[in-house]
Amino acid sequence: MLTMEKLSAYGADVKEGVARCMDMEDFYLQLVNMMLEDENLRILEKAVAEGDVRRAFDAAHSLKGSLGNLELTPLARPVKEITEKLRNAKEMPDLTDLMNEYDRALEELTELCK
Repeated sequence: MLTMEKLSAYGADVKEGVARCMDMEDFYLQLVNMMLEDENLRILEKAVAEGDVRRAFDAAHSLKGSLGNLELTPLARPVKEITEKLRNAKEMPDLTDLMNEYDRALEELTELCK
């Protein structure tokens, strides 16, 4: 089960994230859990694998905002960098390291939410 302590240990700025949720911890935790259902998580992975720059950028850009608002720093950081690398790209840049970081952070967050 997800807790504020687990999220803090994960590296999330829970104080700021909760503040953005009107200081309602339960609401914040609910939004974090819902984040794992965001289809853009899967769209980003698939679009990068397929070399679809535009679709990958759109998914990353959407995730950047959501993850940033929730202050999920370990996942938001690589997504922010991916977004910027894709912003004006004509071809898919090498995102191997960033996608590996993304995968690790997503996997760790998923485990925390179980």
